[in-house]
Order: sequence, then C-alpha cells, then structure tokens
Amino acid sequence: MPRPTPQSDALFERALAVTPGGVNSPVRAFNAVGGTPRFIESAQGAWLTDADGNEYVDLICSWGPMLLGHAHPEVEAAVREAVARGTSYGTPTRPEVELAEEIVARAPVERVRFVSSGTEATMSAIRLARGFTGRDVVVKFAGCYHGHVDSLLASAGSGVATFALPGTPGVPASSTELTLVLPYNDRAAVEAAFAEYGDRIACLITEAAPGNMGVVPPEEGFNRFLAETCRTHGALFVSDEVMTGFRASKLGQWGLDGAHEGWRPDLMTFGKVMGGGFPAAAFGGRAEVMHHLAPEGPVYQAGTLSGNPIATTAGLTTLGLATDEVYDHLTKTGDVIKTAVSDALSDAGVAHCVQATGTMFSVFLTEGPVRDFDDAQRTDVAAYAAFFHAMLDHGVHLPPSAYEAWFLSAAHDDRAVQTVLDALPAAARAAAAAQETHA
Repeated sequence: MPRPTPQSDALFERALAVTPGGVNSPVRAFNAVGGTPRFIESAQGAWLTDADGNEYVDLICSWGPMLLGHAHPEVEAAVREAVARGTSYGTPTRPEVELAEEIVARAPVERVRFVSSGTEATMSAIRLARGFTGRDVVVKFAGCYHGHVDSLLASAGSGVATFALPGTPGVPASSTELTLVLPYNDRAAVEAAFAEYGDRIACLITEAAPGNMGVVPPEEGFNRFLAETCRTHGALFVSDEVMTGFRASKLGQWGLDGAHEGWRPDLMTFGKVMGGGFPAAAFGGRAEVMHHLAPEGPVYQAGTLSGNPIATTAGLTTLGLATDEVYDHLTKTGDVIKTAVSDALSDAGVAHCVQATGTMFSVFLTEGPVRDFDDAQRTDVAAYAAFFHAMLDHGVHLPPSAYEAWFLSAAHDDRAVQTVLDALPAAARAAAAAQETHA
C-alpha cells in the first residue's frame, strides 16, 4: 500500500509557491518518476524519516557523500566542537591544511585548492587548464556530467569532431562553441578529435567512471589511453572524481584502475565524500600546473567559504573513519543487493543489466552492456518509475531517476538490507506490468 504523505504534499505545495519546481536541485522534484518528493525531517544511519514519520532505507546517501551513514557519532562530535570555535573566519585554518594533506597522501595530486561545490571545482579546473596551456578547446564525453558549468552543459554534436551546441536555454552558443562532445568509451572518436584539433585542445575532462548516466565503467585501459593522448598533444587530462573520489574505492576510481594501468591525471576534482555531508569540494594536480593559480600565478580563483573549517573538519573526520573494513562492507552489501535486484527482475521477465564501478552501481532496464550515453538512453524509464514507486511504498528510497547511481553506506546493516530484499519482488512485478502497458 502507498504510504500516506500529507505533510510532504503540503510542504511541496508551499515550496512550489516560493521555489522553482519546489526544489533546489531538479532531480529531487520526482519529475522523472512522477509523484511528490518526500520531505525528510531526519536521518540516522541507513534510514530516512519523512515529515509524515515514514521510514525509508536510503539508497541515495545524499547522492554519495554519506559514506559512513547519516549522523555518524564521531563526525557529529567533531563538527560540534568545530562549530563551538566559530563557523567561518575568512582566514586560513588548521582543518583545511590537514584535509589537504590527507587528500595529497591518498590521491595522485601534489597541490589542492578547496572550493564549495563540485561545479566550482570543475569550472576552476577548466579555467586553470586553459590558463596553463594557453589553449581554449575543451573535450568532454556525452553523458558525463561535470556540474552546471556553462561550457560543459553541451549535448553531442552531429559528428565526431563537431563543436557542441548548448544543452539548456540560458547558455549562449558562445559558451559551448569551444567544447567538443564525444561518445564515451570510443577511442576512435578521441583520436579523430585530437588529430583535427589537437593543437587547440586545452584539456580533456572525463568522469573517472561515469555515474550520471547510470554507472558506465571505463573499458579496460580507456583512462590510460586518454591520459596518453592528452600528453602526446600537449593537453591536460582532467579526471573528475567528484562522485567516485573516496567512494568507488578507498582511493576512488584512480585506485581501481589508475594504479595498475599506470596513468596519472594532470588535474583532478573531488567532492561529496571529502566533505562528509557538508558543501565542500576541491581540485588539485601537478604542482607545476597548480602553481599557475593566484596568488602564485596569473589564473584567478577565489571563494569566501572555500576551506570552511566546519566542512573540512567533517571531511577530514569522514576520511579518517573510511577504513578498509568500511569498503569491504560496502562491497559485500552491494554484491548482495545487486544479485537480488537482478534475480527479482529476471523472475519478473524484465530485461536489465546491473553495472558497477567499485562500490557504486546502478540498474538499467535494458539489455546490456551499457557502454555510452546512447546505450544508457535505451533504459525503460516508465518501467523504472513503476519500480521506483513500488520500492518507495515498501520503505526503500531509490534515486528518483533511471540515470543515477545507487549508493550504500557503512550503516546499511542486516535490517536495512533485508528491507530492500523484501521490497524487490513486488517492485520487479510493477516494472513488468508497466512494460506490458506500453508494449
């Protein structure tokens, strides 16, 4: 039975009167699945509680940051102590130094600059790459999301090496006319683009493992190929790990494939887990490149709340608690849920594939494998909407979009997992019924 949500319904009506779409980030509005978003009053461990008192197992985890689960006692304690000392100073602080040291120790970067969002991190990395190389063209992949930076909100062009058109109103063509959009996992397209525009390309930016068209892992050696191609042509390789950093594995996607494939990025972007649930992000890279940032170099970047002591304290505490045991738990729990999802959908006769990179995974309601954005768009969004609402009615909150990753936390215990497993058969049958309706 659907759970009654009169308080969420009322709050959404109030929000619609004062906020575009009633939300502060579009996917939260449930437009992709229909219905009214749940307004969350509190969260603890693996569970969300909405304004009506309904509980849900959380498989969003704030879109990735809550690696340890909600309201982790040690993170809460560290934040309370930090708040008691003041919330923002506009001057350097100890926690930002310590968090930078932790990131440099874990990731293949030599210098780090903090910002407040993943969008700001990628925007700054692109500006730095252009300033360092003296070039203007940026290469990205269709289906990879790098925040709402004007130059990166571009849809694919009509050919392999066609400059892109804006993907949204409000972005002038001049903002994307220097952006090349290529199909993901397509080496020939990359080679063709660099052959034609190589001496104009400032950088290539890619999600280290895409998670914003659903999880689409890079094919074996693909990131290394990108790094080597950039090096050959004097461009910078920018690896966006806002989502995967310290989430896909203890070292992010670079730890999964970069270490053994032998590639290192020139610049990286981080976010989500490194902020411990607070608005914090970063970009970093080779010292030679990072030295071009002001005040050492001519490329300007600044931010009033960058390196905020509360956010950096939360991030530092989270990374300190992100042990091997945490990642082992995420892997094992993810394996149980992935297997159960696939079994339930198979039993219901729903075509699907489950794809993962490290501890991140997603479910495509289409035959696999999915290797690029065109493949991802074959997923049955109507069937996913039915699947989503059936899971929600049974106390499991999935991402309200067929093109998003599912996330777990260290707090997903036997009770949370069993709630997910119990909900799956009915949800799979709902997806099958939806497919029959629009067959």
